[in-house]
Amino acid sequence: MPFSEVIGQDRAISVLKRSIALERVAHAYLFSGIDGCGKKKTALAMVQAVFCGKEEACGVCSSCRKIASGQHPDLHILEPDGAFIKIDQVRELQKELSYRPFEAPKKACIIDGAEKLNLASGNALLKTLEEPPGNALMILITAERSAVLQTILSRCQTLDFQPLPAELIEGRLVRDQFPAEAARVAASLSGGSLSRALEVAGDGVLEGRVSFLERVLALNLKDINTLFSTAEELAADKEGLPGFLELLLSFLRDVLIYRSTPDALANSDLAHLVAREAGRCTEEASIELIEQLVSMRRLLVRNVNARLALEVFFMRLAAR
Repeated sequence: MPFSEVIGQDRAISVLKRSIALERVAHAYLFSGIDGCGKKKTALAMVQAVFCGKEEACGVCSSCRKIASGQHPDLHILEPDGAFIKIDQVRELQKELSYRPFEAPKKACIIDGAEKLNLASGNALLKTLEEPPGNALMILITAERSAVLQTILSRCQTLDFQPLPAELIEGRLVRDQFPAEAARVAASLSGGSLSRALEVAGDGVLEGRVSFLERVLALNLKDINTLFSTAEELAADKEGLPGFLELLLSFLRDVLIYRSTPDALANSDLAHLVAREAGRCTEEASIELIEQLVSMRRLLVRNVNARLALEVFFMRLAAR
């Protein structure tokens, strides 16, 4: 996973390459940006480069191959166990970092989901962030910097990762053999996330989005049972729910901008449906629904009751 395999993050990669070349690598970084924009790939590329001893990892040596396969003994990746990263996980990581490296010049860890460090686990990590044992390299990753403990933020060098341009995502999808039209629509719906675009293009989301949108937009307060059953069904699909909400958010944004820039729709192939909804929903109502949907998505990340959150949002949507 050399830096050259990461797309659309030239500024962040330039900073990291320069620090490696000048031998001024910080002991702790926080990579912040939306899911699917290349943060973890960049973190792996940086560890490869540091272990390889080069500004750009060779990608073929034993160390590079082990990192690429997830088998390097000196790289530790920590992810949430359930809703949070738990204190026992942090203590186990600290124990691993305290040992001498097996092969690499230093130990390294990637903490994926830094916003999931709660007060106890976050506080346990502080001293390690301040003084990593053996000059270990620590890279924290988050899609929600505002949810990361301030004490953690203050001890890391932060690098912001930008949403990827749609044309870059479209080009990558075409290169990966997706049909051109599916690549174009998936890129426009991705919100700058390559992983999201891959989900949209490959998991049948495009095929089902019209029926999903028609179903949700038809909800009304006179048929509350259908509204509640729709919320229950979507809440039960924990893996698919984020994708459905992203589709709805993209559509509502199109409804908002349709009056002023109808040629700039993400869902350009659904312009007739966007136009119909724009005729039913005022600009103020569209803004309010978008804000409510964004707020609900944040709450869902924090493990609130998905069914209840959807019921409340659908009632607001139905009352537009």
